[in-house]
Amino acid sequence: MITRKTFTKEFKSEAVRLLNEGKTPPVELALQLGIRRNQLYKWKDQLEAKGEAAFPGHGRPPNDKDAEIARLKRELEVVKEEREILKKAAMYFAKELE
Repeated sequence: MITRKTFTKEFKSEAVRLLNEGKTPPVELALQLGIRRNQLYKWKDQLEAKGEAAFPGHGRPPNDKDAEIARLKRELEVVKEEREILKKAAMYFAKELE
């Protein structure tokens, strides 16, 4: 039996906001969020069509701990990406000095 993932309205809205920002490619953003890329576009279409009425949902809202953990995990991924970029830049510039 396949269990279906449910996402809060806030999660979907934040995912669409990040997609619209364009700082992260959609494929990479979807991987970070643990969803399919086409799901991002479906959520975007729903939000544009229905505005605040989008994502009425019937699922169980996460408790405050779950939301905080999810937020921290997303933040950690961003920090890891930034660290890797800085490592690569440092190696590049170290090679130029030689």
